[in-house]
Amino acid sequence: MTTKVLVADDHGAVRAGLVLVLSAAADIEVVGEAANGAEAIDLAHRLRPDVVLMDVRMPRMDGIAATRQLAEFTDVLILTTFDLDEYVYGALRAGAAGFLLKDTDAEALIEAVRLVARGEGMIAPEVTRRVINAFAQQHAGPPGETPDGLDELTTREREVLAHIGAGLSNREIAAVLGMASTTTKTHVSRILTKLNLRSRVQAAVLARELRLQTDQPEPWNRD
Repeated sequence: MTTKVLVADDHGAVRAGLVLVLSAAADIEVVGEAANGAEAIDLAHRLRPDVVLMDVRMPRMDGIAATRQLAEFTDVLILTTFDLDEYVYGALRAGAAGFLLKDTDAEALIEAVRLVARGEGMIAPEVTRRVINAFAQQHAGPPGETPDGLDELTTREREVLAHIGAGLSNREIAAVLGMASTTTKTHVSRILTKLNLRSRVQAAVLARELRLQTDQPEPWNRD
């Protein structure tokens, strides 16, 4: 199945480079290009891409503001040169499905698009630890208010949510909990529905805010 992608970046040369990289993948089709957030929203409504590859700093409407609207009906992968936490948080809370730095190599970029299209949220490894450490510092006190729908989660769904917060992929969660990858994907889908979340990455953010624990080491601490 071909993944349709819309590329949004205000620099023409950067857009051209991204289009060239993505077009090299047989299973990815670039269906449109946008120079700002407003244009990205307009094109996304008309072209209905599976994934929008979104820059952050753009004229007229920035990528974060555009993501808030786009995340209602498509997946957004934020791509930026800035790895500042404020951009990560803004993107994730706006409903982005992932966050990637512009110095990511071509192979990693293509794989990130595929992951997002499959419903696997992702954050670039270069910023994951910073994000988690920042959450730990910001939420050193008692956990925040329990979100609506949390009590509706089954024991297994709580386990899956905790592992999402630990940074595990669906495949890794399946291996740890001894179940099929398709079953894990079903659990993740139900978690998002019950908690009224837009993306898998938002579920990870929530899991960290609630300080849900697993008996597994964090991905970056595993041997």
